[in-house]
Amino acid sequence: MTYELYYWDGIQGRGEFVRLALEEAAADYIDITRQSGRGRGTGAMLAIMESNNETQIPFAPPFLKDGDLIISHVANILLYLGPKLGLAPDDEGLRYVVNGLQLTITDFVAEVHDTHHPIATSLYYEDQKEEAKARSAAFIKERVPKFLGYFERVLKQNPRGPGYIVGDTLTYADLSLFQIIEGLIYAFPKAMSNYRRKYPLLAALHDSVKQRPNIARYLKSDRRLAFNTEGVFRHYPELDTDVS
Repeated sequence: MTYELYYWDGIQGRGEFVRLALEEAAADYIDITRQSGRGRGTGAMLAIMESNNETQIPFAPPFLKDGDLIISHVANILLYLGPKLGLAPDDEGLRYVVNGLQLTITDFVAEVHDTHHPIATSLYYEDQKEEAKARSAAFIKERVPKFLGYFERVLKQNPRGPGYIVGDTLTYADLSLFQIIEGLIYAFPKAMSNYRRKYPLLAALHDSVKQRPNIARYLKSDRRLAFNTEGVFRHYPELDTDVS
């Protein structure tokens, strides 16, 4: 059965973490809001979210439909998809380790978002630029090293080697770390200019994911939306600082 992915059209956002898993596995899926026709488009997504009779109402996208089942939240979706797509460890215990890493990535993504919207999502970036500058400076100085340093250490201490974040095969957490690095490089190119020297294992993981055949094809396709200033990762030059 074809998976149905629901996320805002025009941006990578949080939906991209799910797309990468589906693309790597060559899964059959429909990106609903990017399609036209009956049961397609942003209206179809909003109809589910605003339904008065749907028993599995998601609070916000992304969410995934697999038959009659609706699953929300990135980490929850990937916990569900991982075993089905061959992107989770066979060991049940290690699946929860991967889920824990994905939840940490979720926390990181939330902090990325708050660099450009530190006061309220209901306000435009232009309404909170000074606060965003202060938040971004602290994020670059304190939070980026804390998160990336943690993931670097997990890779280094993986008993099966530093090629993957858990075990010796690719999981969805590896794909998500690739997306984190891609997004940070786009949003904060100055701050990330020396990340390869500081986090060589993360850099190697990023490069290996990028070269995987299915991911490489996806990145070159029109299914891969470009980063822009509407998504989670946004590049505003005034928020970027060189900390090398």
